[in-house]
Amino acid sequence: MIHQIRIDNFKSLVDFEIGLSRFSCLVGLNGAGKSTVLQALDFISQQMRGDIDSWLEQRQWEPRDLGSKLTAKQNVDISVQVETEKHGLIEWSASFNRQSLRCTTEEAFCDGVRLLKVEDAEFWIDRSVKQGSLRDVRSEIMFEYQGSILSQLKRKQIGEPLQALKEVLANIRSLDLLSPEHLRQRTRDSAGHLGLGGQKLSAYLHEQGSEVRQRLLEKLQHAYPQLASIDTRSLRSGWKHLDIAEQFSGKVLSTPARHVNDGLLRLLAVLSQLASDEHFLLFDEIENGINPELVEFLVDALVESEHQVMVTTHSPVILNYLEDEVAKQGVIYLYKNAKGATQSIRLFEIPSLAEKLQFMGPGEAFIDTQLTELATEIQSLSAKGGKDVSAAKR
Repeated sequence: MIHQIRIDNFKSLVDFEIGLSRFSCLVGLNGAGKSTVLQALDFISQQMRGDIDSWLEQRQWEPRDLGSKLTAKQNVDISVQVETEKHGLIEWSASFNRQSLRCTTEEAFCDGVRLLKVEDAEFWIDRSVKQGSLRDVRSEIMFEYQGSILSQLKRKQIGEPLQALKEVLANIRSLDLLSPEHLRQRTRDSAGHLGLGGQKLSAYLHEQGSEVRQRLLEKLQHAYPQLASIDTRSLRSGWKHLDIAEQFSGKVLSTPARHVNDGLLRLLAVLSQLASDEHFLLFDEIENGINPELVEFLVDALVESEHQVMVTTHSPVILNYLEDEVAKQGVIYLYKNAKGATQSIRLFEIPSLAEKLQFMGPGEAFIDTQLTELATEIQSLSAKGGKDVSAAKR
């Protein structure tokens, strides 16, 4: 699980830190940086996949779009803390150069022992946390790559702790551009994932096989009892087609994906990812297109998932279905400081919200609050404490 990230010089994120729970929910005013945080996590994941060019093309971005207008820095600095079951806490930091599209410096530590160092076109690797010296495996970098050097090195080259770090970060999966238009598209293959907008849904479900589709059907039937089947087939030239069948009065009606309602398609996409092998799932404005009576079903599925999950929302309804402890740990308020940089704090660590939570539900406390006034309260706390109170980063 990823416990904490720090990123500097990524869009509105300047010296930005955030602490993460198993389930995290970002709230805040429009423009506060909620979507940017999801994009930053996806950017961090791309460091371990290595194809930065394709990722930028997917988002229709240029390298210059990554940097913040609030600073003159060129590199994007990253720091991540990952808790692994076998190796404990692993810390990785890197400096990403927007011209070369690679991390020009990197370090990784496990239990205080340095596992990796990249500097001056050379790298050092310690394959075991029990070893103490990196000098014996110092190597000159003689190959081209993008992102982290770990994206190009194999398991036998880097050892188990670094491989565990690589897998956790590489298996962050963002669906922050999820939309009905994308979900309805036919595609030839999915490469094992849905795509940022869910545009590979038909191919993804086809490749997962009938058993996976049956399990998804059984889950969805709790929300849509009339569902009869989720069917896919391969067309000419390899295109994959998706049909949803429903039963009414004993008659089965099959509907192609291009005519299926938005909410069902979105739920199908979300649940398919909760059944995947990804480690960390990111969803933007999770309530979009979902009927209010199905929100509890969706929230329960996200909170109870074995995956680490982050969502953004503008809806107090989402918070209403969170247990108080889940809300205390996972709901994070984002706002911009006087310089325009995004800041974070756990919503219910703000005194006025903590007080309301004693006699209101999380959603009720949220809707009873003027978000425009919270920044003033946070600033007053910072002034009294003499330090930054962005507690969500600790």
